[in-house]
Amino acid sequence: QLDAALEDPDLRLSDDVLDRIDELVPPGTDLNPDDAFYIPPAIANPALRRL
Repeated sequence: QLDAALEDPDLRLSDDVLDRIDELVPPGTDLNPDDAFYIPPAIANPALRRL
């Protein structure tokens, strides 16, 4: 199922789903302590999170 979903260029998550994901794991949360030094552009600029 994942492979099929990743191949679909029109696949988009709804704002409700994205909001729920953000509630569970807030933007900027580091799950890997080795990555704590890197700040992705979409974290630094919230406008980049949703296209």
